[in-house]
Amino acid sequence: MQRRGVLAGLVMAVSMLAACASTSVAPQTPVFASERISVTTQGRGRDVIFIPGLSSSREVWDTTVAALGDGYRVHLVQLNGFAGAPVGANGEGPVAAPVAEEIARYIRETDLERPAVIGHSMGGTMGMMLTARHPDLVGKLMVVDMFPFMGAMFGGPNATAESLAPVANQIRTVMAASPQGAVSEQTIQTINSMVRTEAERPRIIEHARLSNVATVANAYHELIVTDLRPELGAITQPMTVLFVIPPQMPITPEQYEGFMRASYAGVPQARIVKVDEAYHFIMIDEFDRFMDEVRTFLAE
Repeated sequence: MQRRGVLAGLVMAVSMLAACASTSVAPQTPVFASERISVTTQGRGRDVIFIPGLSSSREVWDTTVAALGDGYRVHLVQLNGFAGAPVGANGEGPVAAPVAEEIARYIRETDLERPAVIGHSMGGTMGMMLTARHPDLVGKLMVVDMFPFMGAMFGGPNATAESLAPVANQIRTVMAASPQGAVSEQTIQTINSMVRTEAERPRIIEHARLSNVATVANAYHELIVTDLRPELGAITQPMTVLFVIPPQMPITPEQYEGFMRASYAGVPQARIVKVDEAYHFIMIDEFDRFMDEVRTFLAE
């Protein structure tokens, strides 16, 4: 009986030690459930949120995150309906604006303290929406190759959301009619003009192939008719805009650069930086230069 009592005491002691050990583990990030996005987190330190662009996977940031090293807690956003992610609530209607609101909710519910936000292309649009509409939540913003009003590329500098509606509607109809799971020759040519590094093109094309056709069509329509220039004055945080001169533009490089800089006139503190030798996916084509700019941005 005495031996049994000793064994029982040992079992109880081990159980108590295990319970104490479990309470000493650092608290986990609260579970965040959304029908529009998912977020994976890695690392410890200052918070940085990365948002990919149209049809993209969060994998486009993998080399960026690896190069950042220690000292950062990275939050990688994936939009539902893109690159094989479940469609969820992004299957109908606008995508960018409601996703920006979901990222705002994520920041609140996970108690992030004014994180830095880096968004590529459509991700840059959502970064601007998030920062302008919730300035208390964001510490600084980097936009990677995106205008605050993409529609001007379709209708000129005097275009408005209203004047572009017929064009946007037509483009959405054509895009929505594309077969799911197939990639057209036009899409391949478009991606080739966006990724200069030939070895990386198949990966980006595959992300497009796996994306939900309706989600992509609705999101592209939304980008054409969304003019964020009137909202830029609400952004008072440090801001960096990286841009490239796209190949085969119908205007001169000087005209294109001038229009880009004029588009951000509402954010006088913004650093507008041209990156040479790259296409739209700057983080792929000019990785070292991109990382230099990211480190400068995060150090501000």
